[in-house]
Amino acid sequence: MSPDLDDVAPEYRPAVAATLAAVGVSGGHLALELVDERRIQELNRLHRDKDEPTDVLSFPIDGVGAEAGPRELGDVVICPAHSTDLTVAAVHGVLHLCGYDHETDDGEMLRLQAEIIAGLAQRLGR
Repeated sequence: MSPDLDDVAPEYRPAVAATLAAVGVSGGHLALELVDERRIQELNRLHRDKDEPTDVLSFPIDGVGAEAGPRELGDVVICPAHSTDLTVAAVHGVLHLCGYDHETDDGEMLRLQAEIIAGLAQRLGR
């Protein structure tokens, strides 16, 4: 089974697919949306009580171990105006969807993020 990435723009699908593969997620659906500063600030205020724009937000739906029926991983929302690299933001957001949290781990998420980005760069010859 492969992930349903129909709601991810083609330019971000390699990063999303690589991230899911790196964490062992082989199925499920997720969406990735680019929004402006006003919208990301509104979402950040509503869901995190932070009234400021940010680079990326993730909204997981089904838990990491959810197995019944088609899996809905969740949504990743990115604000290009606050992201220095949209591919990195996509990887970062998907890692959060998959249960990683750089604010509480010992650098595991950011190390994995760097490995995924390096692998993408190598595959794309960058």
